Amino acid sequence: MKIGIIQGTSQIEKNSILYECTKEYGEVINFGCFENEDNYSYVEIALEICLLISSKAVDFIVTGCSSGQGMMIACNSLPHLICGYLPTPQDAYLFGRINDGNVASLPLGLNYGWAGEINLKATLQQLFEEPFGIGYPLKDAKRKKEDTKKIKELNQLAKKDVITFLDELDQQMINKILSKKNVIDYILKYGKDKRIKQWILNRR
Repeated sequence: MKIGIIQGTSQIEKNSILYECTKEYGEVINFGCFENEDNYSYVEIALEICLLISSKAVDFIVTGCSSGQGMMIACNSLPHLICGYLPTPQDAYLFGRINDGNVASLPLGLNYGWAGEINLKATLQQLFEEPFGIGYPLKDAKRKKEDTKKIKELNQLAKKDVITFLDELDQQMINKILSKKNVIDYILKYGKDKRIKQWILNRR
């Protein structure tokens, strides 16, 4: 699994912790945000996540914001994203086994006190330690997998085509998301969706 790390500017100090806690679970690419970058809100980062997942440049994203809720809501508003809010190891385990999503949003400020990195590490361990989408509990695995399939189908039906959606963004927002050079360069190099890559090239 190819995993991307990216979070908003408000939680820059947690970036290295996110990376260190995730890097053992696959090929991990750290997109920041970093100290020397422009400020990016959780809404703008959710759009970067949409481009990364929609282009198939990565398979999964680990992200977060101060509470984790805003990022989860923003991501779930966008094409191709199924994002779970994962404040605890139990939530992470169930999201991975049952919901089989592609974005994990973590609370990186709320209740992140002394030794908060211990909970973060345990949460990511529970998320990645078993295959995604196997169902839980096992006696109900078949039904759980069928429900997850239905949710993904409804998610796709309820959202616009990604290119149609991107074309409707205002120019200021387009300029901002294209300004995150490490994300855009990575998509152009490793993305598998030619339409997304062409959309980027047409607007650079």
